[in-house]
Formats: sequence, C-alpha cells, structure tokens
Amino acid sequence: MIPVPKNYQHILALAFAIWEINRNPQLLPNITLGFRIYKENHYASMTPDVTLSLLSSHGKVFPNYKCNTKDNLLSVLGGLNSKTSYRMATIFGNFKISQVFLGYRFSDPIDPQYHLQNAAIVWLLLYFQWNWIGIVVQRSESSDHFIRIFDATLAQNDICIHFVKQIIPIFPIFNILIGDLREVLWTILNSDAHVVIISGDSHSLQSLLISLHIYEEEDQAISGKVWILTTQWEFSAIGYHYDWVKLKSLHGALSITVHTSRVPGFKDYLWALNPHEPHGDVFLPEWWEVVFDCEVLKAGLVSPDGRRVCTGEENLDTLPSSVFDGKMTGFSYSIYNAAYSVAHALHAAYTWESQRGLKRGREKPHLHLSVKPWQVIIIFRSSLLVHKTDLHSFKIHQLLLMISNTKPFSLCVKCCLPGQARKVEEGRPSCCYGCASCPEGTISNETAQCVPCPEDQHPNKNHVLCIPKTMNFLSYEDTLGFISVSLALLFSSVTILVLAAFIKHRNTPIVKANNRDLTYILLVSLLLCFLCSFLFIGQPRNLTCLLRQTTFSTVFSIAISSVLAKTLTVVLAFIATKPGNRARKLLGKQLIIVLACPLVQTTLCASWLAISSPFTNLDFHSVNGEIVVECNEGSTAMFYAVLGYMGFLSLVSFMVAFLARKLPDSFNEAKFITFSMLVFCSVWITFLPTYLSTKGKSMVAVEIFSILASGAGLLACIFFPKCYVIVLRPDLNNRSHLMGKVN
Repeated sequence: MIPVPKNYQHILALAFAIWEINRNPQLLPNITLGFRIYKENHYASMTPDVTLSLLSSHGKVFPNYKCNTKDNLLSVLGGLNSKTSYRMATIFGNFKISQVFLGYRFSDPIDPQYHLQNAAIVWLLLYFQWNWIGIVVQRSESSDHFIRIFDATLAQNDICIHFVKQIIPIFPIFNILIGDLREVLWTILNSDAHVVIISGDSHSLQSLLISLHIYEEEDQAISGKVWILTTQWEFSAIGYHYDWVKLKSLHGALSITVHTSRVPGFKDYLWALNPHEPHGDVFLPEWWEVVFDCEVLKAGLVSPDGRRVCTGEENLDTLPSSVFDGKMTGFSYSIYNAAYSVAHALHAAYTWESQRGLKRGREKPHLHLSVKPWQVIIIFRSSLLVHKTDLHSFKIHQLLLMISNTKPFSLCVKCCLPGQARKVEEGRPSCCYGCASCPEGTISNETAQCVPCPEDQHPNKNHVLCIPKTMNFLSYEDTLGFISVSLALLFSSVTILVLAAFIKHRNTPIVKANNRDLTYILLVSLLLCFLCSFLFIGQPRNLTCLLRQTTFSTVFSIAISSVLAKTLTVVLAFIATKPGNRARKLLGKQLIIVLACPLVQTTLCASWLAISSPFTNLDFHSVNGEIVVECNEGSTAMFYAVLGYMGFLSLVSFMVAFLARKLPDSFNEAKFITFSMLVFCSVWITFLPTYLSTKGKSMVAVEIFSILASGAGLLACIFFPKCYVIVLRPDLNNRSHLMGKVN
C-alpha cells in the first residue's frame, strides 16, 4: 500500500487514540489495545474478501475459523463509502461484530449532520446569490437519496438545478475511454451554470480529478467555474495532492469540512514523529519520503538515484494543509472519537464480566476470553450519540470570491430591473423566469416580487419605492379654491351693497311696495349662503363637517321661504281687493311661512346629527397617489332628505310664482321670482349627477359652485331690476308712476 499524504493523517489519529487509551489507567486497566489496518479495494465487489479475512486466522479466508485466541476481533472501524459500508455490515452482522461507520454518515439522510451539510451549502449559495447550479455525484442509491432530499431543500430556497451527472466508480482510465466522464466534463464546460457541487466516494472523485487533469493536458481546462466540495471529499483523499496533478480547474474551490475540536497532546505527538524511529509504524518512512521528496536511508548510506536523504529534522509546518494539517481534521476527529467509543464499550463489557465472575466466586476473567463481540453491540445499542447542531449558527464572514478579477455569478437569467417582478414561464424552471412590470399600487422588493404599498403610500415612477401620498382637499391655495373664495367675497359684497341700498331707500315707494321685512330677511339669508361656502374650503375637520350641510341647507331654506312668502304676499294682495274675499285676513301673516318652513329643515338636520352625524374620512383609493380628505355624510338618506326638502320648497315657490306671473308689473315680482327659481332649480338638478360623478376637491368645488350660482341667481333676478330703479332711475321711484302702471 502506498500511503496517501492526507489519508495517513487519519491513521495517525487512530494511533494517537490507541496510545492515549493504553496510557490511561482509568480506562481498560491492565489491558492493551491493538489495531490492524486493512486496505480498502477499489472495487466494492472485492469487499467480502477483505471482510472475511478479518474473521480468519493469518489473513486467510476461512470464515468463523480461528486457530489462535490472541487476536480477538471485537469491533471494526471503517467503510469509507456507502457500498463498502453496507457490504461489510452484512457480513459482520451475521457474526455479531460491531462496526462503526466513518465516511458514510454524511451521505445518510437520517443523520442530522447530513441535513446540516445541505443547509451549509444552501446558505453558501444564498450568500453569493447563486440560484443556477450543476451537481456531479457517484452513481449509487445514496446519491439518489442525496439528490431527492437536496433538490427539495433547494426548491424551498428558489435555487434550481441545471444538470445532474452521475459518475460510474470504476478505474478512471476505462471511464475516460468509454466516454462517460468526457460527457460529464463536456456538460460542465458548456453549461451556463457556473457553480458545480461535487459529492461522491473516493473512487468516483479520483476518476473525476484524473479526468480533469487529462482535460487540462488537452488544453481544455474548465475555467470560470466555482466548485463546491462536500465533506466526503476531505475523507476520501486518494492522492489528489501529488505534484503531477496540478489542477487549474479546481483552483479556489470551496469545501465543506467536518467540525473538529482541539485535542490536547496531538500536535506534540505529531512533532515527535521520526522516520528513522517509526516504532512499528511501517507507513511513516514511506509517507515521509512522499511529502518531503527525500529518501529514508540508514545512516551512512547514499541514495542510488541521487535523491536527497531525509534527515528526520524536516519541519511539518512547511507542509501545505492539503497534504498535512497540523491540527486534527474533522474526519480524523471522527476516527479519534470512534476509537474511544469502542474502548469505553469494551471497558463496560469487561467491568460487567468481572462483576459477574466475582459474584460467582470465580477469578477475574481474561478479557479476550470472556468478552464476546455481541456484548459490545449491546453496549453500543444502550448508548446514545447526541448530535448538537444548530442550523442558525452558520456565519459567513466577509468573503470575497473573484474569478478573473470579476465576481462570479450563476443565474439562469439576469435579475429583473427595478420595478419588475419575476414571471414564471411555462415549461421552464422557476429560476429561468421572465420579467414583467409591477401593477399599479405595487413595488418590486429584494426578492423580485411585487408587493403592495401601505394605504397611505404609493409607488414612485420606477415602482421601487413607496412614497407618502399627498392630501387631497380643496385648499385656499388651489386654483378652484381661490376662484371659489373670490366669487363668494364678490357676491357677498354685492349683497351687502344691495342691502345697504334698500336700507337707505327704505321709505321709497318701490322698497315699501316689495315688503321691506321679507326683503331684508332674503338679503341676509343670501349673504349667509355666500359666506357658508367658506365651510367647504380648507382641510375638513369634524366641526366643519358637522356645520357644512346643515348650515347651508337651513340658510337656503330661509331664503327660499322668504321668496315663497313674497310671492304669496303679492297673490294675496290682489285677491284681497275683491269684495267679500277673506284673503285680507291672511295679509301680514307671511312671517309665519318664513319661520315654519325653515323649522322643518332644522328638525331634519337635528335628526340627521342625532342618528348619524357627518365625520372626517380618509379615502385612500379613489384618486391614485392621493389621500382624499373628505366629509363622510354619515347617513346618506338624511343627506338626500335635506336636499329633497330644499328642492320641494323651490318647486312650490316656482309654481306659485309661475301662476302669478301675469299680475300687474308695478307691484308684481312674480315674473322675476319665476326666472330666479328657474335658475335655482336648474342649478341643483345639474348638481346631483355632477356631484355623484366626481371625487375629492372637484366634488367639493361642484357644491360650492351650486351654492354660489343659485344664490347669485336669486340675487340678480329679484333685486337687480329694483336696484336699477333705485340707483339709476330714481325718477321712476314714485307713487304716481307705480299707480299709473297699475291703472
């Protein structure tokens, strides 16, 4: 057997463990453990021969026949791959001999460390944002388990597998000749997946590495790939570190290693090694020659081929970690623990046999005669190996990986642009997605998915950031708000001027003839109508929402009631001129109408406030990118009841004025009232559909316009003709003229 540099370190770990156990007086006292090392064959089919030789004497294959009792096989450490382990276990199981698996544990789906390794690989892929990978495994049942479970783990993290290639674990040269490995390497070389995960036993990995070397000799080096090696790679080193294998393809590969702990005394044990004093270690001289490129000869001899002679003073610190590690590696640590596990099991079995012999009055038995292999199995079964693993304990420190001065990436498609989301295309892996713009109201997050913004925010132009929505209400700074304020002030000023003119000329015939009290009430109510439009401008508050509709409807009811009373006064005045007509008694009672009609409206408004009063409401969805600050009317039925009553008064006033339009012009206002009520009704009939079809500040502006337009119509149609006479034609403002018109 040629000692491979890395594998020899595992032998040293076993030898150190046995050396410690034999020196420990508390463990197996007066008992000396020994061990034999058997070479694992390249072919799993040859495993039974090696296994049976362990059960026979002198290395001969005679199962269950031993002619000596000195070498009593109690336990076996070994099985570097799944096939070898299972074939050994099948044979040893028949003879009740315990076997401690070493290399297979990380390819066993029921082992917690197996899932820990998968999690470590996934975390590494996520850290570098690689989601498009290839996998190379050996062709075996354990690899099928690995692919099936690992694929599910990758899918949960949105990582896709581009290809899975299997290697037949036979001698590599034959593999090259039949083209199996050439096809695998060609796939890796031409794949757009730049990350390749390699998992397999020693024979498969040896075939792959030698094939890579042959590829590089043919100037077909696989460059630009990131190789991720599983833990089996470390344990199954078979000569990958010889100088003739200088693989450029694997330069900078990432390897998952097994956890290890510092073992006191191991480093001193290694540094005490001397090839000239091997102490029975037949591997040490040959290993020393390989790693230090010298020849171990007896003192005074010269190498016949001129090689440098090993002095034994060579420094182990000068060796690279790929050849020799100064600390105990993960798998070496597993071998170290396995040796101690067997020793403790033997100690427990020996203690039990000793106590049983003493109880029976017999002398202390000999261990190699009394302890049977099946007893060691019982001890192992009564023990529990607790795996303390934490999948959240991975910490990747600042790690910079560069290939040809560029950061490597492995994606099926480039990432979507900001504001776009992934769109899975039918028939393609989820990683090979298309990109589509995010719909309205959403932004793209770090996972390239569209997520909605909060209610009070909306996406920016690129759909990558949620920004606060602006408040939408009719303010004084808005154009509509400025126009509304200007018109309200203008009409209020005109109303005040008209009122002042009527007060100044209150004793003139035209003012007396038009019922001064009703005129004053009408003008004041119109002034209040114009001023109440200010309640609709500015950011709505709960108080303004309560006052808006109730104040407007009540004041307008007073105005319309005044118009109705003026019209009825004219009609009753002419009816009362007829002899014997009782209408004369109703003259002077017009103030009852002015009080009664608004009282009904006031009752409706009070009921409205009591049942479901208006309140401030924020509408996040009606206007894109804006929050509409509005007054919710509370009870919609009461809102329309108030408007309906105001419409009823307007209709009655219009009908009365229309019927009285042919009375003499000098005393008759009916014609002008008819026109004013026609304007009033037209405005509010147009208001309803327009009001319902608008949102935000436009809806408020529509109502303000309706208030101003209807009030201005009443003011212009009823009072402008009289103001014309009072201001511009005072010569017509006399009793004789008015009486003449009547005659």
